[in-house]
Amino acid sequence: MVGVVPNAAYRHFADRDELLAAVCAAAMNELAARMAAGVARVGGTYGDADAAGLRLGAIGTAYLEFAREEPGWFATAFALPQQHAYGAPDDGTGRYPSPIRQLRTVLDELVDAGVLDRQRRDGIEFPIWSAVHGLAVLTGQGPLRDVPDATRHHLEELTFTFIGAGLA
Repeated sequence: MVGVVPNAAYRHFADRDELLAAVCAAAMNELAARMAAGVARVGGTYGDADAAGLRLGAIGTAYLEFAREEPGWFATAFALPQQHAYGAPDDGTGRYPSPIRQLRTVLDELVDAGVLDRQRRDGIEFPIWSAVHGLAVLTGQGPLRDVPDATRHHLEELTFTFIGAGLA
């Protein structure tokens, strides 16, 4: 389809695993770029509770839009879980902070804004991520893939409301 022989990629990559790792990293960087763009569109100063909440929503919205608009990239982004050092700080080599780093940054802002109790902050990014990722999978390739857009949008609103209530 792209006009090259199937093994052309192996002139640039040692094997399938190296190629998949590169595509995985590119997909994750695209997700990070979309999340960063969504956050950048939110006005307000750091520590403003309303703005911080909107930034959290922008991250979740960008995540769901990426999953819906780029299902192949979305699946590939998580094809090699060992590719991502979720517990480690960013090493500064990527163009955008990683998706998990962006989520953590907004959650830290919610703590500073007095929305999220500091004692509840540690690790809360994973239940939040799980909820949004689960919805992305269910409405992407899962049993909810054929629901009407209005129903999908309603489910997204319910998920974000659930997350917001869990932070309070």
